[in-house]
Amino acid sequence: MSTDISGTGLAGRIAGFVDDVITPIAPAMARGEGPSPRRIVEAAGEAGLAGILTPASFGGAGGTHRDFIQFIESVARADASCAVILDVHLSVGTEPLLIFGNDDQKSRYLRKLAGGEWLAAFALTEAGGGSDAVAMRTRAVCDGDTYVLDGAKAFITGAGDADLYIVMARTGDGARGISAFLVEAAWPGVSAGAPLAKMGLHGSWTGELVLDGVRVPAANRLGDEGVGFTVAMSALDSGRVGISAQAVGIAQAALDAALETSRRRAGAGSAVDVTAIADMEVLTAAARQLTRYAAALVDAGGRVTLDAAIAKLYATDACVAVAQSAVDLCAPESGSDSHPAAVRFRDAKACQIYEGTNQIQRVVIARHLLTD
Repeated sequence: MSTDISGTGLAGRIAGFVDDVITPIAPAMARGEGPSPRRIVEAAGEAGLAGILTPASFGGAGGTHRDFIQFIESVARADASCAVILDVHLSVGTEPLLIFGNDDQKSRYLRKLAGGEWLAAFALTEAGGGSDAVAMRTRAVCDGDTYVLDGAKAFITGAGDADLYIVMARTGDGARGISAFLVEAAWPGVSAGAPLAKMGLHGSWTGELVLDGVRVPAANRLGDEGVGFTVAMSALDSGRVGISAQAVGIAQAALDAALETSRRRAGAGSAVDVTAIADMEVLTAAARQLTRYAAALVDAGGRVTLDAAIAKLYATDACVAVAQSAVDLCAPESGSDSHPAAVRFRDAKACQIYEGTNQIQRVVIARHLLTD
């Protein structure tokens, strides 16, 4: 269990945060009318949860990845939008700084992120590249003691509300020609488009990040020049474990909705599809165990790329299947836009897409089997 910084166990803090902060705003978040992403992270900071993976020496809770997935699953069970906001902030938004940052960078940014004062985002994807990160066109040109960044990133969680972006930009050719930069949102030339209208996750802001002649100090390059691809892939390994936990939380919430409806109907003398309910539980439980195993590997410092891909692939496919079954079991009420099963079904699909599509996860898994 993580370092106790508030006098209350982490599990209790998570439960209290979900009950007091997330559950009351979940309906508004599902409509896209809830608090901004920064406010969600601020609230997590106030609860001592915005820096679960950050050492106590930098204002965090000093927790483990098992603590992290417990947090994300619990939040996702109440609201998937809040879960992805917090997942991105904690994992791909902060972990690259923890792993690859130098002492100066950590001292300047980690306390702000861990305290919820700043919201972090991860800017890798581009409209023209899709899942091919090496095809990125955003460039960083060295000019003395600064780099000048030009380009645009697409489908960025937190775009327009984040305070710090971890940006991947091309400094050379191929996979070894990508570098990572810590870019502050307040700097001249940084802007964001309006949040996209999405099928689900309406409370999470997703949009374009534009970099127009942004001067980034060389001191804000994350790691050596040319190691950006390594930074990105390392972040995604851990990030995929977080998305797996989000998927488990959504699946559990969908199962909760199906059980509530089935119990009510059984009490009224109607038949219940016990086979479907059992299958939903099996899928959810298996996804949870795969996610826990991957998180334990991260904590142990082991090689996690394969197992993170397996967890992400299985958990997100299971999440969509369970959510669809919930819609079927709760019909016709689930035809309502605001029905819990309908909300979870819309939210579930994105889990198969971001942090590496499930097609990419299959490529990763097969490549490891064929080359090991």
